[in-house]
Amino acid sequence: MGSPVSLRDDFDAALLRLLALRTQDAGQGRRLLALAAIYDGGLRGDAARIGSVGLQTIRDWVLRFNAAGPGGLVDGKAPGQTPKLDEAQRQALARIVESGPMPAVHGVVRWRLIDLALWVWEEFGISISKQTLSRELRTMGFRKLSARPRHHAQDEHAIEAFKKTSPPLWRTSRGARVWAHG
Repeated sequence: MGSPVSLRDDFDAALLRLLALRTQDAGQGRRLLALAAIYDGGLRGDAARIGSVGLQTIRDWVLRFNAAGPGGLVDGKAPGQTPKLDEAQRQALARIVESGPMPAVHGVVRWRLIDLALWVWEEFGISISKQTLSRELRTMGFRKLSARPRHHAQDEHAIEAFKKTSPPLWRTSRGARVWAHG
């Protein structure tokens, strides 16, 4: 079995406990306290019990601490999956959405998500789902709009004749004033 990785010399147990007390991140505080036990001369197994982890995790924490100091013990946000479309492809998608489809070229009179997904496949060779494409369009500032439905037999003149033209009954009187008391 090899020798354990030593901790940095520029910190001590008291400083790590102080940093653990001041941190807002509970995970970082737990890691700092476990490493403070090692600085005090405790065994790595004891530090693992303090941190509720295994010895390999303690070793990982020591390596992170040695490389980046106390900030290395903060869990960062996972990077997630790489985007399917790069910036140039997003700009091309935005241009095609803004210009609208040409029925003779694209075969549609309005863009649907499935039509845009097919366009992305034909243009860039990237298979993209409707949900992912919808999310991409929303982050680019586009929103789904649909026309307000209208009955085919709706009569515009009947609508105007039906509108109420009488004045409302709830008018405020001209003489009503609010006096401020000083």
